[in-house]
Amino acid sequence: MPRYDQYELSYPISAAQSAASERVMFIRRVYLHLAGAILALIGVEALVLNTVNHETVLRTMVGGWNWLIVMLLFMGAGFVARIWAQSRSSPAMQYAGLALYIAAWAVMFMPLLIVANYFAAKSGENIIGQAGVMTGAVFIGLTLAVFMTKKDFSFLGPVLCVGSLIALGVIIAGLCFGFGLGLFFCFAMVALISGYILYDTSNVMLHYPTDMHVAAALELLADVAMLFWYIVQILMSANSRD
Repeated sequence: MPRYDQYELSYPISAAQSAASERVMFIRRVYLHLAGAILALIGVEALVLNTVNHETVLRTMVGGWNWLIVMLLFMGAGFVARIWAQSRSSPAMQYAGLALYIAAWAVMFMPLLIVANYFAAKSGENIIGQAGVMTGAVFIGLTLAVFMTKKDFSFLGPVLCVGSLIALGVIIAGLCFGFGLGLFFCFAMVALISGYILYDTSNVMLHYPTDMHVAAALELLADVAMLFWYIVQILMSANSRD
């Protein structure tokens, strides 16, 4: 799934303009909320996968044009979730946006993880666990790179936006004309998402206001979820060739 959104942050007081102690507390809150959101997503996903009928999920969500409809619904939910999470009038609305986004990703992950479990059972490899470790390693490495260099990666915004639109077009074309996207596309998406991690992390460090930790955590959750999505596909493709 590509990142299809691109928002300009134009808040009056950014983290970089705040006092050092306030900035540190803001960054801490962001990553605590991110950790909580990831744990919540894992918990919801585990509950859902142990409850639903896997064959019904695959038939309902993936067959025919259904996956395109699911994608459009997911994009709509993500758009609403971001609006709610960026609300400055109600903390409850911000958390509702984050909760909606977690629920949306839980639904999106269902067919992918069902197929990944099938591949894992067939190959004996813990594909989901491996993908989780690799996702964490890439995310942590890029995050540390931003915080150590203190570089502002906001200049990547236009490039990432264009890349996301191209990726979305390729995905829709694949669904419409029935061609597979392949490993090259997955690696290209990992590179694109890595750019988003740099971009969003520098926004957290420099541009978000210190009362928008929920919105910041949501954007980082999007990066982690999408990175995991494509790493799982890469590992499944690698195992299918063995």
